[in-house]
Amino acid sequence: MSITIIPFDEGEAHLDWLALCDAFEAGHTLPRAEIADTFLYRDPDTMLNRAAWIDGLGMAVKTATIFPGNPGRGAPMVNGAVNLYDDAGGTLSALVDFHLVTKWKTAGDSLYAARKLARPDSRNILIVGAGTVGRSLFEAYSAAFPDARFTVWNRTRANAEAMAADCPGLQVADDLEAAVRAADIVTSATMSTDPILKGDWLQPGQHIDLIGAYRPDMREADDTAISRARVFVDSFNTTVGHIGEIKIPLETGTITRDALIADYYQPQAFQRRSEDEITLFKNGGGAHLDLMTSRYILDAWQGSQ
Repeated sequence: MSITIIPFDEGEAHLDWLALCDAFEAGHTLPRAEIADTFLYRDPDTMLNRAAWIDGLGMAVKTATIFPGNPGRGAPMVNGAVNLYDDAGGTLSALVDFHLVTKWKTAGDSLYAARKLARPDSRNILIVGAGTVGRSLFEAYSAAFPDARFTVWNRTRANAEAMAADCPGLQVADDLEAAVRAADIVTSATMSTDPILKGDWLQPGQHIDLIGAYRPDMREADDTAISRARVFVDSFNTTVGHIGEIKIPLETGTITRDALIADYYQPQAFQRRSEDEITLFKNGGGAHLDLMTSRYILDAWQGSQ
């Protein structure tokens, strides 16, 4: 039996952000995923395996190797692939490019939440962080909010200007506070450990999308922001005890567990209630979303053949 291999450019040519959101919707009607992560280290190098199994959808193992010395040798620091397995017999269905899955999973996760939590008439979208994820967010949000005006803020303005040059119509902001106050949606993808988004800046009706923090010591929004907003996550299992954005305010008593309204497996509760409430979403990723994304990529690939 031949194994399908899906490289980045060829695979991406068949993808659509709104169709990925539909795949997430369908995936969360299936039983809750079983997930597990393993790490192997050889200082300073790391190998990460993230595995997920969803009954009715199949299995995926996403392997990433992080070699900090690679860029000095002219090679990418992060490499890897997703092994996608058939649900019925456990056979290997496809090898999908790691970066393709990660790009679409990460930005698609945030877009899926925003379509449920942001006001449909949102017109001003602020992207905080001008890295690779920031560019993906511009693509994803543009698909669902085609009439929106986009602004980017980055600690180093030159990087924001470089992103604006690559993204038609994107404007650069110098003052983060003013940009946050003016936005309908704030989507943030930074590596901050000290919060850069202040709750005092938030305005009624906004949607705040937090992506960057992935370790227990990382967070992008301060206690006031968490306290003022209705808080949602993609999965309780991959965020509550693992990511500082949620873990720290819970441990300090800033919020209680009841303050976390819902994750994707609770669709009736995962929605905006009023025009003026502030919604806040923590994008934690998770191997189950890698599995859903990989299966969508494979289905799109096979549909194009």
